[in-house]
Amino acid sequence: MPLVLVSFVCGLIFGAGLLISGMTDTAKVLGFLDIFGAWDATLAFVMAGAVAVSSIGFVLARRRGAPVFAAQSLWPTRRDIDAPLVTGAALFGIGWGLAGLCPGPALVNLAGLSLPVIVFVAAMAVGMLGHDAWSRSRASARQTTQATV
Repeated sequence: MPLVLVSFVCGLIFGAGLLISGMTDTAKVLGFLDIFGAWDATLAFVMAGAVAVSSIGFVLARRRGAPVFAAQSLWPTRRDIDAPLVTGAALFGIGWGLAGLCPGPALVNLAGLSLPVIVFVAAMAVGMLGHDAWSRSRASARQTTQATV
């Protein structure tokens, strides 16, 4: 089975899970984040279930030698907490808290053609492109500095 088809099927399963669990409902997400108001704890159970299922999957994947649809497993190697990680997590959390959406549910919600969701996804795309450009310019500046030293 081609890798593109496998990726597509995984995306469909992920999107269906987001829809079924209510993670695409911004009111439900904002209710979950409102811990001092009318807190809706249902998404905590969704997250706990997702962690349990994925933990089993990771254990089974680690026991398997090589992946089925790739040449090698690409496990994360970094374990440090640095400024870019903390900044990115804070921006993610702020965006999630303000809009009630994170990237996955936002892409699923694009199917509804809602203007706020379209604006959110457009802003998210501009932010990703801006980050990529900024990262490339920093890497280029570092290479130039190292070449002159």
